[in-house]
Amino acid sequence: MKENKKHDVFIHGPISPVFIADAINKHSKKTNIGAHDIFLGQVRNDVIDGKTVQTIDYSSYEEMAEKKFYEIREDAFNKFDLTCLHIYHSLGRVKIGEICLFVFVSSVHRKAAFDACRWIVEEIKMNVPVFGREIFTDETYVWKENTK
Repeated sequence: MKENKKHDVFIHGPISPVFIADAINKHSKKTNIGAHDIFLGQVRNDVIDGKTVQTIDYSSYEEMAEKKFYEIREDAFNKFDLTCLHIYHSLGRVKIGEICLFVFVSSVHRKAAFDACRWIVEEIKMNVPVFGREIFTDETYVWKENTK
């Protein structure tokens, strides 16, 4: 049985460890699941032109982004043998060390979970209109470029 209902993707601010733990805990009661794979995107303290990033301020064309997230979810369910799939992305300021992207997939077997999670993260990075301003310790910023 696949869980492909629509849910809100965006969370304002960082995604908390408690939120992540609660999501994992809720799935322990689903005994048809044999594997989970989780991707956690964390804000790094990159140094760009001698300046250190302290925060990323995420923004988005929310309606378009929600549509793209939904399309990625539907495509993932069609492409991989998944039981559950959840995607959460931050909006607003997220400090270094905090979580900004949480992808959680479940399946009967591990291969589908591993393959789907990687595919989903790459699709998000390439196709979802979420933008980040990397804010330095001096409060100046540059727009973040997605890398592999």
